[in-house]
Amino acid sequence: MIATPPATFVQSVSASLAVTWLSAEHQQAAEHLANRLNIPAVPPEQSTTELLLQLADDGLSLRSTEAGAPGAVRVDFVEGALAHRRQYGGGAGQMVARAVGLRGSIRPSVLDATAGLGRDAFVLAALGCEVMMIERQPVIAALLADGLSRALQAGGEVAEIAARMRLTEADAIEAMRDWAGPVPQVIHLDPMFPHRDKSALVKKEMRLFRPLAGDDLDAPKLLSEALGLASHRVAVKRPRKAPVIDGPEPNAKLQGQSSRYDIYGLRKLG
Repeated sequence: MIATPPATFVQSVSASLAVTWLSAEHQQAAEHLANRLNIPAVPPEQSTTELLLQLADDGLSLRSTEAGAPGAVRVDFVEGALAHRRQYGGGAGQMVARAVGLRGSIRPSVLDATAGLGRDAFVLAALGCEVMMIERQPVIAALLADGLSRALQAGGEVAEIAARMRLTEADAIEAMRDWAGPVPQVIHLDPMFPHRDKSALVKKEMRLFRPLAGDDLDAPKLLSEALGLASHRVAVKRPRKAPVIDGPEPNAKLQGQSSRYDIYGLRKLG
């Protein structure tokens, strides 16, 4: 289920951006998306922007036009890395699954309040959780909505997983503050960390998204609202050596090779 109402940018964007299409059959959809995002729609041969949202037969992608830029980013739940992770990723033993409290038959309802490209949400949904997602950056939300739509159309197991994922484009702090739906048992947070080391920008997603999304300097407010909403637990994903977010101390931590989870336990899941 995808709930992405018409919206314009509510955050500053430091890179120029446009929507384009690779064939005439995608032009109308590209122009509709451009209108919703309040950015230009241009034929590919006429684009002079730094970033391009591109509609093609394989869905929506985001790419940089600068020389030597990394490849395009798109959300693909059907094939590729996420398909491999779904089949061979370690099941409930994965760190994100342990962080939100999956064990035995326990499958809590989860709100992923910083959904991004939906990878963690997809893993949790594949393991049987109902996952609500919030993404506040309109371009990232559009990529995620496109990937969900294609997953639902694919049918089979992937469509069943995607049906357990619901996306809303909104500011997570405001959405949690004004929450009116079922209370999530667990809230998953993965705020954008303010990296200063250039080596931290190796991932192409980070290089493309940082000009759009910036850093989550309001992470303490995000954590505060999450702690006020979740019924059982808040799990915060952080770079392994990053400081704890300002606020209460976590009850527990899970350490991985490059990241960790700070866990704020409120009630026992069971």
